[in-house]
Amino acid sequence: MIAGGSGTSSRPDRRASPGRDDQTLWTRVDGIQGVPLDLLAARIGSRHYAPHIHEQYAIGVTLDGMETMRYRGERVYSSAGTVVVVEPGEAHTGGPAHPEGFSYLCVYPGAELLGAVTSLDEGTAWPHFRGPIIDDRQLGEALRFAHRALRLGEDPLEGESRLLGVLGTLVQRHAAPGPKDVPRRHGADSRRIARVVAARLSDEMLDPPTLADVAGDLDLSRYQLLRAFRDAMGMPPYAWLAQHRVTRARALLDAGHRPADAASLVGFADQAHLTRWFRRVVGVTPGAYRNSVQDGIVRRPAS
Repeated sequence: MIAGGSGTSSRPDRRASPGRDDQTLWTRVDGIQGVPLDLLAARIGSRHYAPHIHEQYAIGVTLDGMETMRYRGERVYSSAGTVVVVEPGEAHTGGPAHPEGFSYLCVYPGAELLGAVTSLDEGTAWPHFRGPIIDDRQLGEALRFAHRALRLGEDPLEGESRLLGVLGTLVQRHAAPGPKDVPRRHGADSRRIARVVAARLSDEMLDPPTLADVAGDLDLSRYQLLRAFRDAMGMPPYAWLAQHRVTRARALLDAGHRPADAASLVGFADQAHLTRWFRRVVGVTPGAYRNSVQDGIVRRPAS
């Protein structure tokens, strides 16, 4: 992830390598339309990400090899040059389709940033994409150049201009008309149940209720609750809570907390428990992530 800076350059990037065949680099840019923007560059040899969700869009381009992922109940594949778009709140996995692995770049803009580059009505602030794989090689190349300009931070105006150009082209060419809320394919009852359960798990993150307690309060069987939650969220409640804890732990690491402290503050049993889930969701250890972000920051004034 990149954090922007006015004429200042970052320290040398630190690459976080969770395995011999894996390399992951996070950078953060501050001040893109007034908010930070996270960037990822990764080479994945054998690791597969556990089901997880993002609060922002994840927009990437595969550089070489082939990625496979489950998204909206289907198995999809992304080859070199294709663009991948994951909408906020959509559970997905990710990993290499072949033994030789794959590499990719990704940016994580919020819905407000994508809405700012559209010409859609104000009521359609969430650009919607029918599928995650977009075969637009020209757009993929433009994303690669924008990512590089942002990561290097040598010319903040160039980086921001390239990014907004990419996002505008993506929405203009490939977004489908849709409602303001992120579309869901599941029934209203499943969504309602999942929202209630997720809110309770978030509120009681440090001492979560049992499945029986939650199901009883909703007048459901444990099986009914599990099925509704999985249908709406794409994962069972325990996995959702773990990735929610990882998201909270990332914010604490960004703020300078040590991994052991972050683990305790978000409800993991210990640092090892945090590390296992952090690697499954983010792809690196908490310590490597913290070092990578801090070493990769580039600061710039807000737009």
